[in-house]
Amino acid sequence: MTGQLTTGTGTGNVPPVEPPVESVAVVPRDRRKLFAVLRWAAAVVVFAAAGAGTAYGITQQQRTDLPGLSTRADGRWTYPAQARPTPPPGAPLPAGADNKGATHYADLSALMLAAPVGARPDTAFKADKDAVVPSDAFLEEYPADARPKLKESLEWDGLRKITGRSWIMPDGTRTRIYLLRFHSSGFVDSFQGCKPDVRLAGAASLSADPEWMEVGVDADTSAVISGTDVALYEEPKPFGEAQTRLGCLQAGDVQAVIIQSRKGGAAMVPFHQTLVLQRQLLG
Repeated sequence: MTGQLTTGTGTGNVPPVEPPVESVAVVPRDRRKLFAVLRWAAAVVVFAAAGAGTAYGITQQQRTDLPGLSTRADGRWTYPAQARPTPPPGAPLPAGADNKGATHYADLSALMLAAPVGARPDTAFKADKDAVVPSDAFLEEYPADARPKLKESLEWDGLRKITGRSWIMPDGTRTRIYLLRFHSSGFVDSFQGCKPDVRLAGAASLSADPEWMEVGVDADTSAVISGTDVALYEEPKPFGEAQTRLGCLQAGDVQAVIIQSRKGGAAMVPFHQTLVLQRQLLG
């Protein structure tokens, strides 16, 4: 099963549909393939923006017909079809030329990545029926001594709302996605929970993800992350009983925080895959 990504517009009665993106194939094991797939995903998004409503036949092609896509099992998860939500009538798209601040006008919960196939709900996750997460519950992801300063920062730096989703895969990998909406993109820059010296509860230390650093500085893939601030961290060896990975995406007025942890080690491939898909939904 493959996932797809479509987008609506803020005008008209029937929003056009963008061509699908293969959700399960975005992060292969080999770094060279990773570069190729990211370039391909970016190209699809560009084509979609230029010709909304036009089908490009990606769903009819075999995976081996597409640049960089491998049929080899490499740990990727199978995600259901993902769709960018339609903004309210008259509201611009986040990446629209008339939206200089890249403000997201769609409901925040609709911007979150859906859980992959085979996942079960995380009953310990603290969110209400509308996926709203109290700031104190979100701050539990950070060490106790860091929470007061982070809470003060959230209160003074324009936080409007936090939504979240969490799931657990059959292999025990636990994923938490938080979307923090601020009053503007300028306030997002002040968020302290993703700085280079960030610490998380249960993780003795975090360092920059070396594989993603390769992607970020590679000339052929720099356009893929253009316009979105991305930072990935991993708990280096030797870690304790479980390993934690942290991904941060800044897209306009929204800060995404993605945390994956697993006993014995959190795999890199599904972590990168989850981050890339969430980035696509944020536009």
